[in-house]
Amino acid sequence: MNLTDYKDVYVFAEQREGKIQNVALELLGKARELADANQEKVVAMLLGKHVRENAQELIAAGADEVLVVDHDLLAEYLTEPYTQAITQIIKERKPSIMLIGATTIGRDLGPRVSARNVTGLTADATKLEISDDEAHEFRMTRPAFGGNLMATILCKDHRPQMSTVRPGVMQKLPADPDRKGTVVDFKVDFDEKKISRVKIVKTVKEEKTVADISQAKVLVSGGRGVGSKEGFAKLETLAKELGGEVASSRAMVDAGVMEQSRQVGQTGKTVRPSLYLACGISGAIQHLAGMEESDLIIAINKDKFAPIFSVADLGIVGDLHKIVPLLTERLKSLQK
Repeated sequence: MNLTDYKDVYVFAEQREGKIQNVALELLGKARELADANQEKVVAMLLGKHVRENAQELIAAGADEVLVVDHDLLAEYLTEPYTQAITQIIKERKPSIMLIGATTIGRDLGPRVSARNVTGLTADATKLEISDDEAHEFRMTRPAFGGNLMATILCKDHRPQMSTVRPGVMQKLPADPDRKGTVVDFKVDFDEKKISRVKIVKTVKEEKTVADISQAKVLVSGGRGVGSKEGFAKLETLAKELGGEVASSRAMVDAGVMEQSRQVGQTGKTVRPSLYLACGISGAIQHLAGMEESDLIIAINKDKFAPIFSVADLGIVGDLHKIVPLLTERLKSLQK
């Protein structure tokens, strides 16, 4: 393999029912930064049926070129046809870096593509960068050993260098509708014998009854110090006054106090709200990995040595069960 033949940063532009997913736009923002560091292009791979009209949205988000693979076999996501399509793109176009969102689709697609192309895959990366030395290495960082340390991974001998990234980790660029780019129709020669082994019989949609905390601008999050459902009721009242949502650390999910959909951290969701209010959360590295990029972090904890204070912009040492109700009442009085 001649590594010099491989160039540019490719992003799998995940779409569902014709709608580009936020994680694709976030990855294009990071891809733009990586490509600029190497003076390369950002290429978005848009797969589906009747999806060409979404190409300009990807260009506005940072793509220089959009490869559109439009085919009946791609109307709904199935592992084999999507893997065949991306593998043929890799064989013909030779990308240096490939980014995929760590969604249910991306977690299925990424490993299959990496295995078929005999290359590595860094899962759930929290940091992606090009080294500023002469080597210009692509460095992928993720939590390792249960989140007790951060491992930086290199893929020196194989291409493309692949990584999956969870929604909310990277930041999308402000959309520029006037931005120019190229749209290319890419033809794929599918092996339908392999595809016919698996078929979609029925699609069942689950109604969302819980707000998506990864999209919330304000989060009031509770940890072990909150202690019970009664304690979280206090956080819910405060969150309502702030116009936000309640989130939780893993400890409270494991205890059965909060549902997993509200968990923040390495094994939960990655969030980037304007305000993250951490109540009774010690600040283990697994939790910090999911919220440390929040714009403003305020921590309330009885332990002044709690690790959460190391990332907090403002720290309050005290009993959250006294502080949270007082803060709620104060906010109510300001709105009268």
